[in-house]
Amino acid sequence: MKLKSVLFCITVLVALSAFSQNDTLVIANGDRIIGEIKKMERGVLTIKTSYSNSDLKVKWKKVSTIKSIESFLITASNGTRYKLDGINSATANEIIEISDNNSVINISDVVFIKPIKDGFMSRLNASVSFGYNFTKASNLSQLSLASNLGYTSDYFSVGATFNSVRSNQDEVEEIQRTYGELSFNYFLKRDNFLIFQSEFLSNSEQKLQLRITNKLGFGKYFVHNNRMYLAGAIGVAWNNEDFYEALNNNRNSGEAYASLEVNLFDFNDLGLVSGVTTYPSLTEKGRVRTDFKIDFKYDLPLDLFVKIGLNYNYDNRPIEGTSYDDYIIRTTLGWEL
Repeated sequence: MKLKSVLFCITVLVALSAFSQNDTLVIANGDRIIGEIKKMERGVLTIKTSYSNSDLKVKWKKVSTIKSIESFLITASNGTRYKLDGINSATANEIIEISDNNSVINISDVVFIKPIKDGFMSRLNASVSFGYNFTKASNLSQLSLASNLGYTSDYFSVGATFNSVRSNQDEVEEIQRTYGELSFNYFLKRDNFLIFQSEFLSNSEQKLQLRITNKLGFGKYFVHNNRMYLAGAIGVAWNNEDFYEALNNNRNSGEAYASLEVNLFDFNDLGLVSGVTTYPSLTEKGRVRTDFKIDFKYDLPLDLFVKIGLNYNYDNRPIEGTSYDDYIIRTTLGWEL
């Protein structure tokens, strides 16, 4: 009796395992992969299989057909977003059928796929990276931290970013730079979006104890495909600055802003993200601020990566006794979800 129970349990487990492996890919060379689609973004599809200890990553441009009965969130290159139950592609013309409204999308026009059967956790993405340097001379030590957390829903996304650098040296005052960002994007038709961002910055070079900038704007993806994203935004901002007590000077200002960001990712394991934002003041005549960033990332096995980044900010009318600009170059090793 016990033996029959054990055999029954094994049979059920095997059946459940087989049921979960119900997504099928056919690659351009004819190879077939059966497993569970985890996501497709930035030109790479991730699929979990029963015959590999780690998830397989396949370039999306190498996929000729895809079939699944699961629920997915799909984004096309024109910005249209679909929430559908099951996808099925035809071999002849490489299209995905949207069964709920009898429409189709070319596979090459699909830029994002995310299964939504797992609820909240399936829509999260996160990364964290660390860097540390130490020099015997003057006991110089430097610690870097960079992290991101995001959530993507059917019609909006929420993200948070935190970067910090601390440098200590004998007989020298601590040097620090901390940056954080909270953002909310609401997706509109034709690859347009509304955006709200709240940023904070603190750095010792410009004697900034805290700068908080709240922004509201309208943005658009000019290019949105499986090789790169190029997006721009314009809007208004409110800037609140507190400086170190020794300066005894704080200020607030209204600003306009314009930004441009590019994300390149279909270059083997190398990726690049760069952006620039300019803030011409509306309340302080002649004042202009500019923020610039660029990050190079090299993907390693096991979802690890190495990142080299530069952040630079400039103010043509800084507070008296402080620097016009500040920048940080950092190298970190990290992991992403």
